[in-house]
Amino acid sequence: MYKWDGRVRFSEVGEDKRLTLDSIVNYFQDCSTFQSEDLGNGMEAVEALHRVWVLSSWQIVVNEYPKIGEKITTGTWPYDYNRFLGSRNFIMYGEDGRVLAYANSLWTYLNSETGRPVRVDDEVIKLYTLEPKYDMEYADRKIALPEGMVSEPAFSVEIHHLDTNHHVNNGQYVKMAGLYLPKDFEIAQMRAEYKKSALLGDKICPQVHYEDKKVIVSLNDEADNAFTVVEFLARK
Repeated sequence: MYKWDGRVRFSEVGEDKRLTLDSIVNYFQDCSTFQSEDLGNGMEAVEALHRVWVLSSWQIVVNEYPKIGEKITTGTWPYDYNRFLGSRNFIMYGEDGRVLAYANSLWTYLNSETGRPVRVDDEVIKLYTLEPKYDMEYADRKIALPEGMVSEPAFSVEIHHLDTNHHVNNGQYVKMAGLYLPKDFEIAQMRAEYKKSALLGDKICPQVHYEDKKVIVSLNDEADNAFTVVEFLARK
């Protein structure tokens, strides 16, 4: 397992002075990025090969949101490669070793020039040590949309939503979807299914469905095709 030590900062917490879900997403993404950089397979190396890893799905389970100032350790490891797909677990520990959050993720390896999936290079696979998958209840990466989704006002993708790949960052979608949660909805699990990338200036047209202890948000384009679908489950 690759590990990275951190501390919950003021800029990462919400009104309750605890780490937000989108900040947990950022810690997980940063951890895998740091691992790749330390292995010599960072952003510049991947760009030179005209390759890019694109997130296809998240499943994040949160046991506890750490408080501001708490020291935390974030870990990650890949557990499977299958042609152009890579599967990776994440975990976050408190300073006393308790598990704060854990996750499963699926990534697609693309040719950055064509946008098409390509088989993961053997040289890349050799850099990473596969470890056993985390003992958790694995949910389907596909999120079924219920009937009766309610449309919310559309908004435009702004430059602050973008990452180095020039499309909306994975964590930004989660943050956008979280705007539609009821007050006092404490997220116990989040699933996100990424379908296509939103670019600068695109219109995002949200559709929302509320159930008991569950909210599903589909962030669509103007033709009603989903960029990303996010499902939130509340703490029971």
